[in-house]
Amino acid sequence: MTSLFNSSSLIGPPLRLNLKAQATRGNPYCMITVTMQLRSTERQLGSALALCILALIPWGIPRARALDNGLAMTPTMGWLHWERFMCNLDCREEPDSCISEQLFMQMADLMVSDGWKDAGYEYLCIDDCWMAPQRDSEGRLQADPHRFPGGIPRLANYVHSKGLKLGIYADVGNNTCAGFPGSFGYYDIDAQTFADWGVDLLKFDGCHCDSIQLLADGYKYMSSALNKTGRSIVYSCEWPLYMLPLQQPNYEEIRQYCNHWRSFADIYDSWQSVKNILDWTSSQQDRIVHVAGPGGWNDPDMLVIGNFGLSWDQQVTQMALWAIMAAPLLMSNDLRSISPQAKALLQHKDVIAINQDPLGKQGYQLRKAGNFEVWERPLAGLAWAIAVTNRQEIGGPLSYTISIVSLGRGVACNPACHITQLLPVKRELGFHEWTSELKIRINPTGTVLLRVEKRSHTSKTLL
Repeated sequence: MTSLFNSSSLIGPPLRLNLKAQATRGNPYCMITVTMQLRSTERQLGSALALCILALIPWGIPRARALDNGLAMTPTMGWLHWERFMCNLDCREEPDSCISEQLFMQMADLMVSDGWKDAGYEYLCIDDCWMAPQRDSEGRLQADPHRFPGGIPRLANYVHSKGLKLGIYADVGNNTCAGFPGSFGYYDIDAQTFADWGVDLLKFDGCHCDSIQLLADGYKYMSSALNKTGRSIVYSCEWPLYMLPLQQPNYEEIRQYCNHWRSFADIYDSWQSVKNILDWTSSQQDRIVHVAGPGGWNDPDMLVIGNFGLSWDQQVTQMALWAIMAAPLLMSNDLRSISPQAKALLQHKDVIAINQDPLGKQGYQLRKAGNFEVWERPLAGLAWAIAVTNRQEIGGPLSYTISIVSLGRGVACNPACHITQLLPVKRELGFHEWTSELKIRINPTGTVLLRVEKRSHTSKTLL
């Protein structure tokens, strides 16, 4: 096995250098304060020119090199079976919820008929437990013949006929997390098999790998193997998740090989799980935020909206913060029985627009004040998304006052801006000057999501 991983056999993916940069790690812009004593019109002109200059400053920290397969230029959107359906193999007793061809075909139908595809949810992804217990006589992975009687090629053809794309699961180690055949020693064969089947995304897990070095080498090798097939396959890694117990991941290196990557434990259908992910993300934002961008994204794991464990306010919080974090939006729920309210939240076009914003900057936690957290994300067109979360879990709604000058590192609303509340309900909050304040009311464990846009006539004309 050693020769499989020698340095000459590891052909790295082609790289591109994105010269867009940031002022500090985790903070996409610096704040420049300019004192001017001008008449009103001149003040607006000066502010607009300052913003133009701000946009042109070449910051000293470049974004990390990215896997250049032309994919995941915005965060991946789709459906993934794991959190909701796990590894249910009992199709005799539970035919509607076992991991089977029938389940994925039904979800594909609904993704088209119920507006999910039109909203941007494009990838239908299989997680663990699709495989037969052994490889075939030629060493190739094969689907369980009873649960997937047409094999993966028939399912891929069906999914593609709906205008969707198919994702599949494998593991870098000797076995998958559920004990099915792993890809160690078979990386080239498995990559070509997935390409031959018409797979469009690979989720590559990290269980049952014998060492950190083999883990890293395996993730790199599979990246190259997928590229060599000539098929466009989004590469979703769990590389940093399995490194973190032993050493700090090199996210700049990981981005060179993966389109998105998990760093934290699997999400559960619970508020505690969502909180843990948000707390870890904010605590590590200086390490991870600057790495994200077109072609490579931090993945905080699945959306569990529409299931059982989150209140309505907590579902709003997950949707809002996943948009701020530029996270892949991979739902894990039952589209056959999802409530109209949860469906409307997941298909909220204005929130999805923030998640998919073409500027490609991940947001970050700006401040934490008692039970309140303020998150912000820079958007294209000098707009900003702001999320204010109330983490208190007792009592009723609380009021929070935002100083407008603090938003967007001091430039989002200079000299004035228009603010729209998107969540929990959409409403126009009107024009606000740089020196004004905004008071909002937030339910316990809930979030208010705002979009801040410059609207003054002078700055619009200049910018």
